[in-house]
Amino acid sequence: MPSALPDGDPAPYDGSLPAPALEGLGRRPFGFYVHVPFCSVRCGYCDFNTYTASELGDGPGASRASYADAAVEEVRLARKVLGPVDVPVETVFFGGGTPTLLPPEDLVRVVAAIDEEFGLAPGAEVTTESNPDSVSAADLAVLRAGGINRVSFGVQSAVPHVLRVLDRTHDPLRVPQVVDWARAAGFDQVSLDLIYGTPGESLADWRTSLDSALANRPDHVSAYALIVEEGTALARQIRRGEVAMTDDDDLADKYLAADETLEAAGLGWYEVSNWSRDGSTRCRHNQLYWTGGDWWGVGPGAHSHVGGVRWWNVKHPTAYAGRIAGGVSPAHAREVLDAETRRVERVLLEVRLRDGLDVTVLDDAGRAALPAQVDRGLLDPAALAAGRAVLTLRGRLLADAVVRDLLP
Repeated sequence: MPSALPDGDPAPYDGSLPAPALEGLGRRPFGFYVHVPFCSVRCGYCDFNTYTASELGDGPGASRASYADAAVEEVRLARKVLGPVDVPVETVFFGGGTPTLLPPEDLVRVVAAIDEEFGLAPGAEVTTESNPDSVSAADLAVLRAGGINRVSFGVQSAVPHVLRVLDRTHDPLRVPQVVDWARAAGFDQVSLDLIYGTPGESLADWRTSLDSALANRPDHVSAYALIVEEGTALARQIRRGEVAMTDDDDLADKYLAADETLEAAGLGWYEVSNWSRDGSTRCRHNQLYWTGGDWWGVGPGAHSHVGGVRWWNVKHPTAYAGRIAGGVSPAHAREVLDAETRRVERVLLEVRLRDGLDVTVLDDAGRAALPAQVDRGLLDPAALAAGRAVLTLRGRLLADAVVRDLLP
């Protein structure tokens, strides 16, 4: 959840949506994202809309104790805005921040409100992110009993000096313990998040992190290249010459190591940065984003999308809580996506998927560029013959360049 909010048109105070956005509602996949903006420590690389207790103080709306109340009220607002149509919720995702800094009963209460107002679809995927040092065995038991069936632990690295550069506070030796607790609590799926390309991380360090993650037998692994965002503490350290920026060749070597290691362990890629044991362990919530589904984002700075209308909430927790308490939509601004924008976004997102992009989505110039991508070894020729643009391993390394060529 990036901290900077884009420009847009003013959002109505009641949160109402244009009638065309509601057409087809309930026939497209629908989910909830719940942003929990609290962290115990601000990581030096993080540009997300998160706050520590010292940053927020104890002013109105800034308390963790009252956050779930506001989130539940926004769920009720969503029901009013979307009207009486049956909209079964297929996925719920608690992100942040660190959702498990809230009492587990608070997260369960939000899930219960979503189920009460909309109904969870049979087999709904309900995920919470967690840091290894922000949850106990008892917490996980409460979360699982309350309907949360998937947990994603932010491991990032198994190497202490890499964690220090990232300002991560957990002990890597705790990861196997929390994974065991999640399994014992009955979680259907356990996912581990990793970051590669941290300044000072060697290829051997990265392989250590991969091997350590796989020793926990995760159902799913996300591995993201570190992006140094302007305005972060890490960006300032790099600018001052205190740490060296990782180069593209190093990132490519680490991506190849990740793919080789994860594939050998039985996890196949399904999106450029994500691997799963099989189709059933893919993150369905992220797939909803990548394939143009509908979702309502709850919380400060959270983004939503329904039927081609995208909007985002006010950024600060105090402003958010004030809007909710006043019976006003927390939406800050919105945009109505035209057909061309939606087409371009389909290309941007679906090219990154193992299932690929239906080439009929491309315009004439984009389709004309396809043979050259095959010649360069970036697209799978067999998939293209079947009408889909699917990246090869080399194509995954150059995914952004492929997209640029397909959107001339």
